Amino acid sequence: MFKKIAAVGCALLLCASVWSAGKKDDGTYRVAYIARAQSDSFAAWLANEMIAAAEKYPDIQLEVFDGQADDAKENAAIENAIANGFDAIIVQPNNGEAQRPYVEQIVDAGIIAITTNSRIDGIEGASSVDANPYVQAQVNAELALTQVPQNGRVVVINGPSGNFHADERRVAWQECFFDKRPDVTILAEDFANWNKDEAMQLMEDWTIAYGDIDAIISTNDNMAAGALEVVKDNPAYADILAYGVDGTAEACLLIQEGRMTSTCLQSAIDLAELNMDTVHKLLTGEATQIDTDIEEVLITKENADEYVEMYRSRGLITN
Repeated sequence: MFKKIAAVGCALLLCASVWSAGKKDDGTYRVAYIARAQSDSFAAWLANEMIAAAEKYPDIQLEVFDGQADDAKENAAIENAIANGFDAIIVQPNNGEAQRPYVEQIVDAGIIAITTNSRIDGIEGASSVDANPYVQAQVNAELALTQVPQNGRVVVINGPSGNFHADERRVAWQECFFDKRPDVTILAEDFANWNKDEAMQLMEDWTIAYGDIDAIISTNDNMAAGALEVVKDNPAYADILAYGVDGTAEACLLIQEGRMTSTCLQSAIDLAELNMDTVHKLLTGEATQIDTDIEEVLITKENADEYVEMYRSRGLITN
């Protein structure tokens, strides 16, 4: 399900230059998707779903470029897409503020610009397709209020500083959990930049330094899975709680197995379909500005089976 759809009609004549590129001789629009990083499980899933969603539009030719979790490489990819005359460029920022001036360049070049997962606010002439990161963390934090034991000891793993989703999820945890549970101690907190290996290294250090840990609070599933990998064979952590965001196939399996506590679905399927619907409306002039979000769904042991089956049906879980 999609929500918060806001579109402005095509009567704004001042934006006419945006549509000047038009269809190519073969009747297709060329769309570039600049992915944050194919090494990130969610970003890779989203890139694959973008390709699948684009196949439903015969007049869209989608090309995917990997930003490799590197601002300089992502910004260079944006500049190359501008220089190569794409009709629309969809950017999944690695660091929103680092990509902001380059998305502004897209707009200045008269090319349709969309930021997604996460949006970059305040760029006049750019559209966005995203989710609400505050609510994604909030639904987990509210669950944790009743699950984390009294005087609980927790560790916090954050996404990259300055990333809209990472920052907003951390704010939600603070306001919806830590401010309401002053008995809880944060033993350690650090950035793992959405990366599983970085989260594993942090967790290895923390288990040595602190011993007992009641909960892992992570701002995405990839990092939560990395932290859990470190303690999976250690009976001292058999009851550890772990919270994430994205609802990846791996996280759903971990929840189903009882190793992870909950996650919030950030459906790459819905994001991709909404991105293609949005870019098509912008390319054809049906709208000149669209800002829209997908819905948030909490996944726990009670409903994890449903999402595991969803992933199996799409070939993302094969066992």
